[in-house]
This record gives sequence, C-alpha cells and structure tokens, in this order.
Amino acid sequence: MKEFLKEVEEKEIGKIVQDVFLSKYTTYKVGGLASVIIYPKNQEKLVSLCKLIQKHRLKYKILGYGSNLLFSDKRYDGVLIKLDELDKIEFIGNKVVCGAGASLMKVSREAAKRSLTGLEFAAGIPGSIGGAIYMNAGAYKSDMGYIVQSVTVLTDDLRIITLTNQEMDFHYRSSFLQKHKDYICLETMIKLVKGDRKEIEKVLKERKERRLASQPLEYPSAGSVFRNPEGLFAGKMIEDIGLKGLTKGGAQVSEKHANFIINKKEASAKDIHDLILFVQDAVKEHYHIELKIEQEFVNWE
Repeated sequence: MKEFLKEVEEKEIGKIVQDVFLSKYTTYKVGGLASVIIYPKNQEKLVSLCKLIQKHRLKYKILGYGSNLLFSDKRYDGVLIKLDELDKIEFIGNKVVCGAGASLMKVSREAAKRSLTGLEFAAGIPGSIGGAIYMNAGAYKSDMGYIVQSVTVLTDDLRIITLTNQEMDFHYRSSFLQKHKDYICLETMIKLVKGDRKEIEKVLKERKERRLASQPLEYPSAGSVFRNPEGLFAGKMIEDIGLKGLTKGGAQVSEKHANFIINKKEASAKDIHDLILFVQDAVKEHYHIELKIEQEFVNWE
C-alpha cells in the first residue's frame, strides 16, 4: 500500500485520506476504519488510479454518498474511491448532463427551478447520481430508468464508452452495472419534460411533508431496507408480524415505518446487519417469501 500511495501522490491523482472511520461516510453512521479514500480530480485521473490499483492488485470500491451501503465494523483494507470531483450539472434544453459525483437531490431541485418535470421522485433520495444509476433508484412508481438517456462508463479494461438506456438494462432496483461490478459510472444524460414550475413545486412540497410524517428521518438509516415483493409492501408485512420497534443493540425496526431500520443509539454495523437478517428470516418463516435486501453489505466476508 505504501508504494501504491507514493505513486498516487507522484501522479497528482487527487486528495488522499487515510485511516478514517466509515461512519463519517455512510447514512447509517456505522462502519470500521478505511485504509484509504482517494478523490480523483477528473476522469483522466480516475483511469490513472485504476491502472495503479490493477498494478498493485488491490481491492477497491466506488463510494458514493453511502446511502445504500452497510460496511462491517472491521477495517476495509483496500482503496475506496470517491467521485465527488465529478460533480458536473449542465442543463441543455430539457436535458441535463450529470457527473457521477453530483447530488441526486440537487439535480432534482435544479430541474424544478427550470420547470422541468420527471425528477420529482428523486427529491428525497440522498444519494449520488452514480449510486442512483447503479441501484436504479426510485420512488413514487418512477425510477432512473424512465429518465436516463445514456450513461458514460469506465469499463473493466479501462475504456470509456457510452451505453444507451436499453443497454443499461434498468429493472426494479437493478441495472447493467450491478451485473458488471468492475464498470464505473462516470456521467449520465437525463431527458426531462417541460412542465409547470408551480405544479412541480407543489408535488415536491406534498411529498416532503409525506416523508416527514411517515419516515424516521430524524435517525440515521439507509432508507427502505427491503424491496417490495410484487403486489405487496415489505413494510406492512414486517409490521403485521409484530416486528415494529424490535431492537438489537442500538439498531431498531422503526416504529414509524417498518421497512426502515434505524441507528437509534450508537448501533454497530453488526447490530444493523443482524437485525436485517432476523427480519428477513421472520418474514420468510411467516409468509414463505424471501424479501430482497436493497442495501449492499460490504466487507463482511
């Protein structure tokens, strides 16, 4: 790692942060020490960084806003890459080009200011554009797959190519990138529709009020834990078998919304991990349905 970091510095790839707790970088506010987090200055520097990672045979992961990840409590002995510098947001008519590191919520707000509709569903999702595309983030019966026109990616052999919406293979909380984990989202072109600004802002206001009333936003969480099975609601299933309020250590099944697990009081990553699996097992035993976990478990092997 020392030789690798020396080369990263020599090539002026970007900011380097060493030995930091991942609780500072995830919305669950948990996670062990990360050996190093690197912020490449641009796409070219990212390619250089990936070449060095391959040369030194290091494990790595792209870390967005940490809103859908559950890192373990142990040390992550690899390279975490933050694409915060790739944060371009450029509107061209009814289209917007967004860098992978741009804030999804910010893009949604900027679209509303320009009377562009189509991104209202994203106003309450605290993730990066890259993470949103990877997960095909969505809400209110819409998702990224409806609005993304194309995605520019770095391939596993370090070529920069552009994939069409069809090639991205968007499905419910799924995309091409989840099946090709060595591809890195760099930027996307989103196509929106001209709308009425007052109507868009009215929708945003109503949905914000609904979120505040129905979701435990006052506690660290990663949003919905489980995907909704077809025709059913995971939260209702969990609530109906009496698991609302269930705690393990500092983690709790939210009393406000049963499909949220919250870090109520200094939870460890293991508290949250074990509670998620307990709820999944309980639902399977009762309904004979295995709920799919939306969050990605990292560094648990």
